[in-house]
Amino acid sequence: MAKALARVPEPELALGRYRPLRPLGSGGSGSVWLARDERTGLEVALKIVPLEGKAGDRAEREAEAAARLRHPSCVRAYSFGRERGHVFIAYEYAPGGTFRDALKAGRLSDKEAVEACAQLAEGLAHAHGRGVLHRDVKPANVLLVDGPATSVRLLDFGLAAFAEAHTLTAQGDVPGTLAYISPERLAGEPSTAAADVWAVGVMLWEALAGRHPFTRPSLRETGDAVEAGAPSLASVRPDLPKPIVAAVDRALSLDPRRRPSAAALADALRGSSRPRAGARGPSNRLLLGPRLAYGAGAGVYAGAAATLLPFWPAGLALAFAALAATAAFVRPRLGLALALGVAVFPLGNLSLGLAVAYGVAATAWLALAGRRELIAATSVLLLFGVFRPPDATLAREDDAAAAAREVVSTLDPAAWRLALVAGLLVATLRFVRTPWRVAFWGAAAVAAAILPNPDVSAWPLVAAVWAASAVLALRSAT
Repeated sequence: MAKALARVPEPELALGRYRPLRPLGSGGSGSVWLARDERTGLEVALKIVPLEGKAGDRAEREAEAAARLRHPSCVRAYSFGRERGHVFIAYEYAPGGTFRDALKAGRLSDKEAVEACAQLAEGLAHAHGRGVLHRDVKPANVLLVDGPATSVRLLDFGLAAFAEAHTLTAQGDVPGTLAYISPERLAGEPSTAAADVWAVGVMLWEALAGRHPFTRPSLRETGDAVEAGAPSLASVRPDLPKPIVAAVDRALSLDPRRRPSAAALADALRGSSRPRAGARGPSNRLLLGPRLAYGAGAGVYAGAAATLLPFWPAGLALAFAALAATAAFVRPRLGLALALGVAVFPLGNLSLGLAVAYGVAATAWLALAGRRELIAATSVLLLFGVFRPPDATLAREDDAAAAAREVVSTLDPAAWRLALVAGLLVATLRFVRTPWRVAFWGAAAVAAAILPNPDVSAWPLVAAVWAASAVLALRSAT
């Protein structure tokens, strides 16, 4: 590669207009430089490939394929040509890193991965509509552009196939990267648009599951795993929305005829993550079911704390509940903070130490809790009076540690059992995804709350269980 770069002196113009400025990267077939178009002053990504073996022909095929495409998700080729023993291709320059880099660094959230693959599928649909098959879709060939919103560019059409292109592979060869090649191509069948869709499905499965569905210690084992097919995404991520799981599973159908088109896959991913008529960018639709549960949990907690702990005027309980529920629906962690904060003044009115102990516990909860813990936050209420015996008194110590010890020592054992039940319910929520599981989960929760404690009023936990069950049932039906 150093030899190839040495034959392209930095000050010399390529194709009579592009001045190389600095290298951006290199690979097995050539190098990419940041260059300036001396005619327009724009920066471009200049790909330089030596005319040796099939590399030059492949680079020209890449340029011809890219030149056919005009889509925001496909990297745009401005010009290309042969000169001084090289093929030069001038692409639009978009700073960023590859999808592969983001996966390795763990920088992709679920929503970002879904959005990136939806854009990728849209770009492939555009290419397929113009007779271009990519044939090497993989994370290393997808650029994530730097910026506040997710934006991708599909790179490297060096293995692209289109009607007028002559073949660059011997009969029986399978071009591409093994871990992202579809099973029908491994079996020797011709490339189709369905093979590109398969690769997008593999990328999304990998991004959401945190591991590759097919990679094994040897190429032979990897090929066997591809031919056997991927397990359902639900087996490793049962917490994901059903439409996303269904879209990925269909993209990875062993029968290419059952896979959606790239356009249909993009529609399916967009339909599960945001309103169809909306602009590009993330949406709350992906998390609508959980957000309803977060809002309900925060509202119940805030209302119960304002009602059961003496301090606030009676009319404020409903206002606190509405404020916390709305905030949790929009921004879950903010809603949790508001709900937990309702109890601070009532407890401080009883004991400074008690308010400090509660504040420390609430701050730690906010620092450690994820969104699902909004539902678990209702269990904190069990430790502050809901299930306390009527004749028990709250701690009146000014020392926080002493106040905490007094609270714990005066709690009815039933409170501890109910708090444990609440924690177990939260831990099992991610596995509740069908109506039958919802029914079993709700019935088991109510039984666990009431049967061991026949003399204890468990209405807050029962109400929370069935509210969550209703949300889960509605979600599982969609």
